[in-house]
Amino acid sequence: MKNGVAANGVCSSESVNGSRDACSCKDSDSLSADHLVIMVHGILGSSSDWKFGAEQFVKKLPDKVFVHCSERNMSKRTLDGVDIMGERLSKEVLEIIQEKPNLCKISFVAHSVGGLVARYAIGRLYRPPKEEAKEDTSGNGCKEEARGTIGGLEAMNFITVASPHLGSRGNKQVPFLFGVTAFEKAASCVIHWIFRRTGRHLFLTDGDEGKPPLLKRMLDDCDEFYFMSALRIFKRRVLYSNVAYDHIVGWRTSSIRRNSELPKWEESLNETYPHIVYEEHCKACDNDQDETISAADYVSSDKLEEELVRGLSRVSWEKIDVSFHRSKQRIAAHSVIQVKDQVLHIEGADVIRHMIDKFLT
Repeated sequence: MKNGVAANGVCSSESVNGSRDACSCKDSDSLSADHLVIMVHGILGSSSDWKFGAEQFVKKLPDKVFVHCSERNMSKRTLDGVDIMGERLSKEVLEIIQEKPNLCKISFVAHSVGGLVARYAIGRLYRPPKEEAKEDTSGNGCKEEARGTIGGLEAMNFITVASPHLGSRGNKQVPFLFGVTAFEKAASCVIHWIFRRTGRHLFLTDGDEGKPPLLKRMLDDCDEFYFMSALRIFKRRVLYSNVAYDHIVGWRTSSIRRNSELPKWEESLNETYPHIVYEEHCKACDNDQDETISAADYVSSDKLEEELVRGLSRVSWEKIDVSFHRSKQRIAAHSVIQVKDQVLHIEGADVIRHMIDKFLT
């Protein structure tokens, strides 16, 4: 590593591929850490968006995690499409794994559209299970799991923060359109002019070569991609969602719920996590069973969105609902929940703390 600079117990190191990693300042700690944490930013973002979160992970878990903030899809490169960004991220992850042979575990923490990019990347990185667990020939000394791996590493946490898993099409999925049907339909028609291929993927208007929209394809394993198999092998899958004031990503799409499933939440009484207002552990659903959809759900949903809900509900999720309704920063909830800026968005620090406290459980 080069250009290591100590700051508040954390050093920022520049790796050979030019990306920024957050690791412990003690060489012994950084060498002993066997858990790779990949942090992925959102649209038009950069690796610095996760600077606060990365530093907190290292500060709290100094000898356990090696945090890497992705840099392959920064700025305008986030407009190239979820699939292209996912390919870049998967290659970046493999390079990190090759550079640090002591790694045994892997987790992802992704914000906004980064959650979709991470889901695509793990589908590419998935390695099917072997008949018997045996020593990994890559030289990292870890045993390959019979359950399958992500790039040869044991899959631990898959965490998304305000990510549009159901896409951005549909009633109130993009809150700043105010739920006005005419605005939402118009957005679907022009979004590609602003956000290019990524916009098409988010609004489910892509249909390359007659194929279904990418987000629908990501509900199953297909060809050389193992989207659902990869998601299924993580020990934890966690969704952090804003219940209000997120003008970019709606509550329904970020928490993978139907409208009728959105819970009633109350003021948080937890001083440690004052902005966590609801927690729910959802078991995997058997989609072979016919489910009744309420009339209210039909107003805010459509057939494709229902397919996305059902498909993603085939695995269990921990759903963590967050509210900044009393915060002076609530208008920027989409960034506050991530603490994108350590000064402007610091009220979201308890969400990061909650994430870290549950990380190794």
